[in-house]
Amino acid sequence: DVPFATTATSPEVTAIIGQERAVEAIELAITSSGVGFNVYALGPPGIGKATALRQYLAARAAHDPSPDDWCYVHDFADPQRPRALRLPAGTGVVLREEMAQLCLELGGAIPAAFESDDYRRRKEAIEAEFEARREAGLAEVERRAKAAGVALVRTPLGIGLAPTRDGEVVAPDEFRRLPEADQARIREEIEKLEGDLGDVLHQVPHWQRETRGRLRDLNRDAIKAAVGHLIDELRDRFGQLPAVVGYLDDVERDVVRRAPEFFTLAAQADGPSEPANPPLPDGGPFRRYSVNVLVGHDPGEGAPIVIEDHPTYANLVGRTEYVAQLGTLVTDFTLIRAGALHRANGGYLVLEADKVLLEPYAWEQLKRALRTREVRVEPLGQSLGLLTTATLEPEPIPLDVRVALVGDRRLYYLLCAYDHEFLELFKVAADFEDDVDWTRDNTVLYARLIATLARREGLRPFSAAATARTIEHLARLAEDSGKLSTHMGRLVDLMHEADHRAGADGRATVGPTDVQHAIDARIRRSSRLYERLQEEIRSSTIRIDVAGVAPGQINALSVVQLGDERFGHPSRVTATVRVGRGELVDIEREVELGGPIHSKGVLILAGFLARRFGKSPLALHASLVFEQSYGTVEGDSASLAELCALLSAIGGIPIRQDLAVTGSIDQHGSVQAIGGVNEKTEGFFDACAARGLAAGQGVIIPAANVKHLMLASRVRAAARTGLFGVYAVTTVDEALALLTGLPAGTPDADGTYPADSAYGRVQAALLAFAEVAERFGRQTLGDAATVVRP
Repeated sequence: DVPFATTATSPEVTAIIGQERAVEAIELAITSSGVGFNVYALGPPGIGKATALRQYLAARAAHDPSPDDWCYVHDFADPQRPRALRLPAGTGVVLREEMAQLCLELGGAIPAAFESDDYRRRKEAIEAEFEARREAGLAEVERRAKAAGVALVRTPLGIGLAPTRDGEVVAPDEFRRLPEADQARIREEIEKLEGDLGDVLHQVPHWQRETRGRLRDLNRDAIKAAVGHLIDELRDRFGQLPAVVGYLDDVERDVVRRAPEFFTLAAQADGPSEPANPPLPDGGPFRRYSVNVLVGHDPGEGAPIVIEDHPTYANLVGRTEYVAQLGTLVTDFTLIRAGALHRANGGYLVLEADKVLLEPYAWEQLKRALRTREVRVEPLGQSLGLLTTATLEPEPIPLDVRVALVGDRRLYYLLCAYDHEFLELFKVAADFEDDVDWTRDNTVLYARLIATLARREGLRPFSAAATARTIEHLARLAEDSGKLSTHMGRLVDLMHEADHRAGADGRATVGPTDVQHAIDARIRRSSRLYERLQEEIRSSTIRIDVAGVAPGQINALSVVQLGDERFGHPSRVTATVRVGRGELVDIEREVELGGPIHSKGVLILAGFLARRFGKSPLALHASLVFEQSYGTVEGDSASLAELCALLSAIGGIPIRQDLAVTGSIDQHGSVQAIGGVNEKTEGFFDACAARGLAAGQGVIIPAANVKHLMLASRVRAAARTGLFGVYAVTTVDEALALLTGLPAGTPDADGTYPADSAYGRVQAALLAFAEVAERFGRQTLGDAATVVRP
């Protein structure tokens, strides 16, 4: 049914095969505008959940509008709380570049403004006016002093008054030799003049403050004249964005307000000294006017799809970085970094559920962001209330995102059961199928899928036969001859290995032998323990009889899982009985090596015996055990074998050892389906083949498992020649007839089975046990039980 000679001529397939239910859920999640319609894609690993999500998200995101840019800028009113700007897509980067250019131009324009001739003339005029007022006041005092014979003396320590004679200052000794009347007159004049001088000097600080104010105004006017037109150009460019215009107004006011600082920096530019508080690296005094583009988008690129494979707390909600400066760690708004939620804002975020849950506090922070519909960049310690040091508190950013979690089913149902917020935040479950029906249409789709994967992975073309063998192997992986596995990871790995084999042999096209070699090689790599087990069986170290007959002994079949591979092997189960009080002992359970499901299976045996033979006293003591088993026994797939062994032991009926049995039973004796039927069949086949196949060997399986048979070619070949058989049964009666060669028997109206039937012998043995129990009396065994107790 493969519709091409090689995959090179096949059209590609774009649809997700067999996942209609999951696709509908994904489409609902990505198109719904409802709150909480995030999606959890559940299914086993490797099934293609992430691939399907990416495919459908990419198709949707390409038609979605590009989300807005988000930037952080300095908040001049509250520097600890950086301000968030929301801008149209592509505008954030433009604003950042324009502001960076503005800072460069400010660095040249401001010093130039302070060095201009006009500025110097106006500054000198203001300073000269101050000096003139000061000198005028002192000159008036000096005139009065001169008229009074007193000199106004200016020294480095200040201004003073001293008596004079003939225009010369009188020394203190000479002053003391003057008549007392002259000394008193001069002192009186000096005291008057000191009052006048004090009045003048008292006005000087006022004049200085006035002068400084005028100089500040001059500096501001100079800076405003120098930068006003630069900022006006930006206002014109971003005039349609009120948030940017408002920010530019704040920038202009701050630049003007910082005029003294810029004047000081300009004055220091010619000297070796540095400012007392050096700025953060790469920013200088204009760093606060930078724009931190937290998230930027290109117009027309569509909605973002972010796949975060390391969803730590900081990687989800962002972080604030720090730099070392003078032995301390400092930060500012330019060191705020975006998290996955920021990058996915306005689009889609894909996370692996188990990774989010394993990262400390990441899950709680993700739920908080989805619940509050905003993203806060804050250190983990601050979020937990453990951080008391001052740090930035950036303005939260509104969140509009669809989150897709990818995980297994068990984790999904655990979250449903134990996290009361989960179903409110993730309302859509995309449940991926493990397999699809093996129909003609799906065969064609899978063939095209193989062709598509071969091209995408850069592999050699697959022939039609190689494609058919690959599809057949997918049925084996699905454990159903009517199903095909959807495990894309296993499919791609197989194709790569087959391609490698074809390349090693120098073939341009992958053939069926290359595919088979890849399958066999994969099994061989993980079969060391299996081969060792078969070796032990072959050498009789582990005793497994594959010929002859024996009562109370049967070959059950088990499965062992090793990594991605598993294998089956026979296990010898034995049963013993004696007169007792209706006890059925599961030795595995008694020594705590039996799992709960296995113990349940043994208890079902007791129910079966009570139903079939309960009209007669069940005065027996029976025990069951897996011989040479030293590990835990779990599962109920051996309950059919255990029941047959028990009935054989009770009735003393020999059981064929060339047959192995698998299947579970219910209390009515119906045989139920089990898992691993292919591996179990092949395990017993290999044990028989190691000692030489003989006609009649085979396995008994539930009829419900026939559809699951996808046996290895070696088993099929032996079955075709009659050396190995697979027998399907629906009841324990059919299995017992195959194993013993006796009909199970049908009871008459009194519940008595024919003497020559298997059940007839079992019934006779049970009656014999009852007679023995009655003969020995109550003193020996106590009351004979009327039911079997486990």
